[in-house]
Amino acid sequence: MKTRAWLFYAAITTVLWGVWGALIELPEKSGFPATLGYAAWAVTMIPVSAIALRLIHWKLDTDRRSVLLGMGAGLLGCGGQLILFQCLRIGPAYIVFPLISLYPVVTILLSVLFLREKGTRRSWAGIVLALVAIFLLAYQPPGQNSTSGMLWVILSMLVFVMWGVQAFIMKLGSDSNRQESMQAESVTFYLMASAVVLVPVALLMTDFSSPVNWGTEGMVAALLIQLLNAVGFLFFAYALRYGKAIIAVPMMSLAPVITVILSLVLYAVVPHAVTITGMVMAFVAIYLLAE
Repeated sequence: MKTRAWLFYAAITTVLWGVWGALIELPEKSGFPATLGYAAWAVTMIPVSAIALRLIHWKLDTDRRSVLLGMGAGLLGCGGQLILFQCLRIGPAYIVFPLISLYPVVTILLSVLFLREKGTRRSWAGIVLALVAIFLLAYQPPGQNSTSGMLWVILSMLVFVMWGVQAFIMKLGSDSNRQESMQAESVTFYLMASAVVLVPVALLMTDFSSPVNWGTEGMVAALLIQLLNAVGFLFFAYALRYGKAIIAVPMMSLAPVITVILSLVLYAVVPHAVTITGMVMAFVAIYLLAE
């Protein structure tokens, strides 16, 4: 990496997504379904992508390669989110989240095999620690969920692969070291387009027979909170453009550290011992990865 800009972008993404994670349940608890939260996120992506395009004087990459990779990455990420909703309806969250959270493994493998990315011993140690930390941070104590069948396992693995491939495609399409790379702002635009295209699916998945909070604590709160996610994605695209995917993706996936800390401050939620262990490992991983 010729520039340290990726570290700044990755840090901003981690903080934004961490704060988003700490607040995201508030609208849902107030009666605004998660599926409508997806629609709110898609809406917030519109001004973010517009600002991004303004930064590059509206010079959107429209060649065939950029459109295919941009929309491909966007549909994989957004489609994975919608599949996750269904997965959580039929499967135990305490297994689903740790499993899906390890999607950086897919990104790392693809980046090493096809992009020939390499790391130092220190960075590889950080990557391994980060992957373990991600798994521990996603841990949730077993609840009373009763599940049957293996559909939720298949759906979990599908999201795991989709998100891992999404990050790889984003890096493949926008790598600053490649002559044919597209701009991070274009990546953000195509993600927005993909998110909007799939909004009808989110609406079909919504149970409108139950009351929906369209007020301040529901829809308005969701829009404001989802804006953090949307802005974070723009910085995520920048981090992948200028940094190595095998390092940047695991680092940004440690956003739950911020979420846990904020949850402790805001809700007085004492982390599980497993989560605390993950936090310690995450801090060590960040130190090793930020070489």
